Amino acid sequence: MPYGYHGKILHVYLDDQRLEVEEPPEAFYRTYMGGSAFGAYYLLRHTPKNADPLGPENTLTLALGVLTGAPISGQSRLTAVAKSPSSGGIGDSQSGGFFPAEMKFAGFDAAVIHGRAERPLYLWLHDGQAELRPAEHLWGKTTGVVEDILKNELGDEKVQVLQTGIAGENGVRYAAMISMATRANGRTGMGAVMASKNLKAVVVRGKKRPAIADKKGLNEHARWGAKNFPESDIWGMGLYGTAEVVDSQNEGGGLPTRNWASGTFEGWQALDGKTMANTILTGRETCYACTVRCKRVVEVTDGEHPVEPRYGGPEYETVSTFGSYCGVDDLKAVAYANQLCNMYGLDTISCGATIAWAMDCFERGLLTTADTDGLELRFGNAEAMLALVEKIARREGFGDLLAEGSARAAQKIGRGTEELVVAVKNQELPAHMPQVKRSLGLIYAVNPFGADHQSSEHDPSYNWYPERMAEIGLTDPQPNDVLNEEKIRFALTTQYLYSALDSVNMCQFVFGPSWHLYSTNQLVEAIRLVTGWEVDVEELLRVGERRLNLLRAFNAREGFTRADDKLPRKMFQPLKGGPTDGVALTEEEIETAKDMYYRMAGWDENGVPTRGKLAELGLEWIEFNH
Repeated sequence: MPYGYHGKILHVYLDDQRLEVEEPPEAFYRTYMGGSAFGAYYLLRHTPKNADPLGPENTLTLALGVLTGAPISGQSRLTAVAKSPSSGGIGDSQSGGFFPAEMKFAGFDAAVIHGRAERPLYLWLHDGQAELRPAEHLWGKTTGVVEDILKNELGDEKVQVLQTGIAGENGVRYAAMISMATRANGRTGMGAVMASKNLKAVVVRGKKRPAIADKKGLNEHARWGAKNFPESDIWGMGLYGTAEVVDSQNEGGGLPTRNWASGTFEGWQALDGKTMANTILTGRETCYACTVRCKRVVEVTDGEHPVEPRYGGPEYETVSTFGSYCGVDDLKAVAYANQLCNMYGLDTISCGATIAWAMDCFERGLLTTADTDGLELRFGNAEAMLALVEKIARREGFGDLLAEGSARAAQKIGRGTEELVVAVKNQELPAHMPQVKRSLGLIYAVNPFGADHQSSEHDPSYNWYPERMAEIGLTDPQPNDVLNEEKIRFALTTQYLYSALDSVNMCQFVFGPSWHLYSTNQLVEAIRLVTGWEVDVEELLRVGERRLNLLRAFNAREGFTRADDKLPRKMFQPLKGGPTDGVALTEEEIETAKDMYYRMAGWDENGVPTRGKLAELGLEWIEFNH
């Protein structure tokens, strides 16, 4: 009998509504551990080369990890993997909440979705059973309404729903999957993939909790977290959410402002987590069994744009992309934009950043009101910003173009608008600036699914947490503003660890190598206590390395090369204002860093995993011409 997981992977064939259960051996679980690695494995196995990301041949995997559902903080995570409609490479996205744990309790470790249904359906998983049901009555409805209908239909208020929204139905390339009307698998367009299959939702409920190898030890582990949380570096995030860092980001010149023209925003205080806590915050939500309670709940009852508590509240990335990116210092407007994204199923990062790009183009005269449906897209125009969120979700007017994302929209418009795009592999950059965190620039460039701020540790941590860094073999701290060989080793090693976290499916705010509640050694201990496996840090890093090579191998199969590992031009242009005035990356340092990074990773000069590296990781089965 396995510990921590059920040993059951559900395969859903939507074309003929066939359901099959795969029961992989224990070695499969220990090799990949779940999450992103599971998803990449099934994508490579089942999706042919050059498949249309929005076509029936694309495979969508919803995967849990071997710790999901265990009674400890940070484990209720789900990863979605498919070919991305945004980049055409691999798509990978995580979410939390209560859905992941409840899916585990429903009796499955993952669901692999194949094909396309003739009509809209939803998947109902409960106590080891699976069935497909009609969902035409759910199509075209907002996420909160869909949740209400399904809970009423199934007669159970405690069912958990993961769904694609109106944006996904309309094929917005950065559409998200939403659960609890607040939690998003936001990046890489997984909501669009789900909708393209005519799968409206996955609904879960169950009591099939996996066995735990050492219950007593795990309970002690959980108690340690609860006891030490008030003294940890994430205590403030519980109180103020991720938006607590607006202050420090701005102070250090690292708050992206007006489409990355500056790292300082004069209206930052209106967007700060403390401001939110003192004004519109009404509560804090958590994920299953987590002590941190970092999720925001806000309410706005005055003005033209009321915000309902059921749609949560904005995080740091959202207050940045809809706030400082767009030059907007109206927290209530940002909260309403967040609500719209959760209602319609949109990634807040790509949505806000794409609007900021359009504003930049408008300010420079590259777009006019003739292009924008009459909207004056000036920085700071909150009403225009909100109007565009609605238009994007419904692909109406100018919103139809912006639904493609800034990179694709610029390709269609031309006129020099391409110079203002801030994206990697067509994915808009999150709100952490590589100009002030040098290794982050490298990771943004080489990350398989585009720029991502949670794919490696950020530069300051090497100096701030030397004892924890030593746990993963990093013992030579470097300044933030260098990109030398040791800093590149730091970037790759922490990328392996974060890659492992996305496979074990653990929250990167709770477990990690630096400022997190639990250390890497404590993560390894948690895996031992739940699964009974005698794993160590080296094995965990190997899981992360294997997952990273799976992702890179998929992209290589689809024709990605070194040329796709590039940063946008704005990264090499001097910032204006504040402490980072005049600061920029250089193309030479990034290209030199890429050479070193590829060599360290065991890849060729194009960043493609070598056959020797794949064999070393047990991935010799991968075929680049499949």
